[in-house]
Amino acid sequence: MAIVNVSDQSFNAEIEGQGTVLVDFWAPWCGPCKMIAPILEDLANELGDSVKIAKLNVDDNPETASRFGVMSIPTLIFFKDGQPVDKVVGLNSKENLKNIIAKHQ
Repeated sequence: MAIVNVSDQSFNAEIEGQGTVLVDFWAPWCGPCKMIAPILEDLANELGDSVKIAKLNVDDNPETASRFGVMSIPTLIFFKDGQPVDKVVGLNSKENLKNIIAKHQ
């Protein structure tokens, strides 16, 4: 499944519902955010429809970032059936992210 970009306006519609969603809170000026982007692309290609991956630019969408207490980026929040179930901050390995996703499926 392709990575989707979400905004303050589209966040609820994209995240609510059944299944696991990984949301990457990022900004274009953030070095570690740029480093994690290809890892997320690999995960999206590898895991297909078993997980939805969304990206939210915190500079353009401060309301949602504030709502979830995002203070540092990249912050990855994992949602299960619309509810936050896990959170990691900073650059993470593909294997670590896969393990977190598997834990919530």
